[in-house]
Amino acid sequence: MLGLLESVDRDGGQSQRRLASELGIALGLVNAYLKRCIKKGLVKVSEAPARRYAYYLTPQGFAEKSRLTVEYLSTSFSFFRRARADCAEVLQEANARGWKRIALAGVSDLAEIARLCALESGLEIVAVVDPKASQSTFVGVPVVASFLDLGTPVDGVIVTESRRPRETFEMAGVRLGHERVLAPTLLGVRRPARQEVMND
Repeated sequence: MLGLLESVDRDGGQSQRRLASELGIALGLVNAYLKRCIKKGLVKVSEAPARRYAYYLTPQGFAEKSRLTVEYLSTSFSFFRRARADCAEVLQEANARGWKRIALAGVSDLAEIARLCALESGLEIVAVVDPKASQSTFVGVPVVASFLDLGTPVDGVIVTESRRPRETFEMAGVRLGHERVLAPTLLGVRRPARQEVMND
């Protein structure tokens, strides 16, 4: 919704197809959102030449855009604070285990935060493992497609994949051993109980 209101504010003359492309969502979804915005009085529509339409924000639309922006930023900062605390805790545990060189599993915002925290902890992040990443580097470290592609040995892995954390945790555990894999609490991933009993 916020993205749509921002796009309409920037250029209300663009077609729904172009809005869909800009927002990365289906054309039908843009149409449904626009109808909802018009019904709520956030957006007005006027006919333009060549059987096209122009959309513009109403005063109520501007107010809603501002409210959503504040809400989004508040949520983002809350996420950052929690992620930073979780990453610091995980890195502290890695330090306590004597780890020096680690890999991150997953290119994400969480990986970026973990990288910042690692700079303060004295741990070296040697690579980010992500089979779906298109870039060759991320936050200043190499990106590799699998744990087999790690050029240098690592003491452990921290899961930073936010979409499939459990799957990534398991994959890393199979490759390196579950005792060498940690994950920030906010991902909701823990070592399987059987593994904990076997390793403790």
